[in-house]
Amino acid sequence: MDLLLDVGNTRLKWGLHDGTGWRGQGAVLLSALDGFADVLASLGSVERMLGANVAGATVGGRLGAFLERAGLAAEWIRPLGEGYGVRNAYLDPSRLGADRWAALVGARALHDGAALVVTSGTATTADVLDSQGVFQGGVILPGLDLMRLSLARDTAQLPFSDGRFERTPRRTADAIQTGCLHAQLGAIERMFRLVAGEPGSLCLLNGGAAAALAPLLECPLREVDNLVLEGLVRMLGAD
Repeated sequence: MDLLLDVGNTRLKWGLHDGTGWRGQGAVLLSALDGFADVLASLGSVERMLGANVAGATVGGRLGAFLERAGLAAEWIRPLGEGYGVRNAYLDPSRLGADRWAALVGARALHDGAALVVTSGTATTADVLDSQGVFQGGVILPGLDLMRLSLARDTAQLPFSDGRFERTPRRTADAIQTGCLHAQLGAIERMFRLVAGEPGSLCLLNGGAAAALAPLLECPLREVDNLVLEGLVRMLGAD
C-alpha cells in the first residue's frame, strides 16, 4: 500500500492506494494534527509515502516525526519544469506551489484535453492546462469562506453567518453568500474562456467549496474528489 498526503493550509488530506485503486481516503484538520498519528496506526502495512506540503516546515516536521515512528520516510514533492505529461511554463517553475503542480499532473492523467484546473479550498486556484499538457499559468484568489470571513472581520455590520445563493438577495446573509459565490464563479468562468475554444475542454473542479460552486458554474464541468492525491499517485507510479 502507498500513502499519499495533501497538506494544505487548513487540512491534511490522505489517501491509501494499492496500485490499482483507492483503498481509503480521509482528512484531518491541521489544528488537530496529532490525530493523524491515530490515522497512521489504523492503516496497516504501508510501504511508501509521498506528499505535497504547502503548510510549511513546522507542519512538515511534525508529520515527518509521525511517519518515522510508523517506519516510513517522509518524501515531499517539488514542482518540476516538466514531468508526468505536464510542462510547467511558470517563469520560475520551482516557485509553483507543490499542490498546484500535483493537481495539474492529476488533471492531465484524468483528462487528455485542455482543462481549467480549479481547487476551491482556503484559497481558490484556477490553472490553465492546454491540450498539449502545457501549464500556461493561473490565478489565486481568496476562497469562498475566506471572502466571507474578511467581510465579517473588516466591516462593522456584516456578520459571518450562513446565507444562501439568491438571484436577487433580500437578506444581508444571502447578499454576502451570493456576492462571494459570484466572485468565485466569475473568476472561474473568465479563466475558462482561455481554454473554451479547444475541443473537449473541461473545468476540473475539486476542493472543499466544490459542492457549492458546481451547480452554479456555467461551463463544462467534472468534479474530482482530490486532484492532488490523483497527481501524487501518478508520480509514485512513475518511479
